[in-house]
Amino acid sequence: MKQYFLLFLLSLVFSSSSIAQDIPASRQMFHEKIDKARSRIDLLDGNEDKFYHATSLQQLNEKISRLMYGSVDNLIKEVEKNDSLDNNSKIKYLRGIAEMFDGFYNGYRYGRLLPLQITSVIESFLESTEREMKGETVFPVVEKHDFEIGQILTSNFIFQQDAELVRANDLIVLKQCLRFPHRILPILTNNPDNRYADSLIIIAAKRDPEELYNYASAYNALAKKIGKVEDTLVHFISTLARMKAGRQYFPFLDNLYRGKITIEQVDNATDNEITYYKLLAATQVDYAGRLLKGDTPVVMETLTNRLKQKAVEVFINQINGLHEEKDAIRFKILDKLTGPELYYLAVLGETEMYTSSYVSGIYPKMFQNMKIPRSDTLLNLVNYDHFKKFIKVAANYNTLDDFLKRMEKENAIALMKAFVNNLDKTKSLEDAVDVADSYASIKDKELSALILKEVEENFAAAKTTKARTIYGILNTIFKSKDSVGKNNMFERLGIPPVYYMPNALLKDSSGKIIIQQFFYGDKDGETVFNSFIRQFKAMGWKMTSAPEWVVMSSTGKGTPVYIYSNRPLDTEKDLDEKAQEALGKYLASKEMYPTVIIHRGHSYYTNSTIRQIPESAKVVFLGSCGGYNNLNDVLSICPTAHIISSKQVGSGLINLPLINAMADDLRKGQNLNWPQIWKALSLKLKGNESWEDYIPPHKNLGAIFIMAYSKAEEDMFTQQQP
Repeated sequence: MKQYFLLFLLSLVFSSSSIAQDIPASRQMFHEKIDKARSRIDLLDGNEDKFYHATSLQQLNEKISRLMYGSVDNLIKEVEKNDSLDNNSKIKYLRGIAEMFDGFYNGYRYGRLLPLQITSVIESFLESTEREMKGETVFPVVEKHDFEIGQILTSNFIFQQDAELVRANDLIVLKQCLRFPHRILPILTNNPDNRYADSLIIIAAKRDPEELYNYASAYNALAKKIGKVEDTLVHFISTLARMKAGRQYFPFLDNLYRGKITIEQVDNATDNEITYYKLLAATQVDYAGRLLKGDTPVVMETLTNRLKQKAVEVFINQINGLHEEKDAIRFKILDKLTGPELYYLAVLGETEMYTSSYVSGIYPKMFQNMKIPRSDTLLNLVNYDHFKKFIKVAANYNTLDDFLKRMEKENAIALMKAFVNNLDKTKSLEDAVDVADSYASIKDKELSALILKEVEENFAAAKTTKARTIYGILNTIFKSKDSVGKNNMFERLGIPPVYYMPNALLKDSSGKIIIQQFFYGDKDGETVFNSFIRQFKAMGWKMTSAPEWVVMSSTGKGTPVYIYSNRPLDTEKDLDEKAQEALGKYLASKEMYPTVIIHRGHSYYTNSTIRQIPESAKVVFLGSCGGYNNLNDVLSICPTAHIISSKQVGSGLINLPLINAMADDLRKGQNLNWPQIWKALSLKLKGNESWEDYIPPHKNLGAIFIMAYSKAEEDMFTQQQP
């Protein structure tokens, strides 16, 4: 308190008001601006008492306050008492002092400066002002401080005539770009003539070539600057950016600027979609091989995205669209592709291809077109690129056993070990989810035991939180896979059990359960819709009709259940989509929120249904082929939803009995007990091969993994909070 009192007296002695009587009216305004700017900072701690509590350290706060009120007032006094300065010169310094305080205040207000940095702001300003009075440049001061401090100095009125001002501003831009390399090009857009621009553009080219391509294709000063940089990579990017079809060449950028391929060679390939796809696939294999050697090609992600785009547009869309044709016609276009080229259709077209497109076409043809039809040979040919994704695809479509049998047993063991290892080394959880999904599909007990052993060993050796979390969850899930109801897996994972869905959780505030079905207006859609209506009428459900939808409501005692279904109107005219939209709006207007969603269309309509799933959904039934591949999309909308799906063929002969069983249990007020429902239907559907590919919620291991990991992250975040 004594120190504070002395400081207070000191501030009175040296305050600008103490010399106010000597100040002419022309400068009084600037003293008032200084006092106002300084008071705003003083008030940041809640009290205007000429003592700025910038930190929790009293000694440091005293130093800051001495600078604000002692050192700065000393400078004010020096300016006012200096007879060698004319009136305009004194105004210059007084204005600069006010701007210095305003510079800190604005920097703090917009999050660019911390409270403690006022020390650097004032000290650097005082040093720079002293240098300026001696006729020296402020550059050395800018050089030793962060760019935020430098910006306050070089923008200050006092230093606008500094001989090194341009050089100092260039240095500030350099410091800013090096601190935020992802912002180099946006920063240089406003500073294209910066003396360090060439070096910074080269850094930007290596960090994100595609971003540089976008900036190089603009019509501004920075684009011209990029075009003049003497660097091979930058030169090629700039050249492609100025070409009409530059995007076609861009995936090959790494090989182009290294001289491994010419623009003419790419030109020759772009005339034909299949030839272009083949060149993309060959380049992908080349880049994957370099990755194995620790050499990361530029724009590899761009190449992979373009390869996927062409795989879907040129091949998968065509063979999907011909699903009703004979195989010889449907898969004729695949005859032109090699094993590796077909491999990329499988791994990159996973979410778009129909089950039959893979099982009957892509997978078997991989080996038909190989001189040596071995699966390890195929993986060698693609440099093991995306091999974990391929294993997941093969497992989901029940071709993994066949794939592993096409190589020596020791190679198969090594492959599956590699499949499980290093799941914590990637940015996303995709590989870990793939391992969880695949484990659920493997019927070979020896192979399952191998994967479980690898998971256990990785868990025991885990050194990071991410590794312990991933392998800990997988270990718990896998050990519980074959002991449903006899373990505390969900309790250990900290997520709600998915063995059953409580009836009460599906009811709305009025006690009703709302189910929404999505039908589509093709020939199969009309057949399935009519079958549904007949079945539920026969079961005694009441039907209410509207122009674009129907409602089937339960009758008698029990829980009232309402099944809203859009009519399968002409899909060619998008009438089915309009009917779905109208039904959705109607339900929302009546504040009826579906808790059960059922998709009743082909797999190519699945994404349309998923886009319309409400957050209220707690059970989602994807009745189409390959619905199992859409788990992540559903969980991104409803993180704890119970999902029913098929790995392969979705069948109306299965979907309707399953819907009947669910609706009947809900009507009776019973919970949806998935193990019991599956047990009963397994007897009823015995002999139907497609039933084996339907996965109930408690066996959706990928979905369970995602739920558990999200919960673990939430727990970690909570524990870190004060």
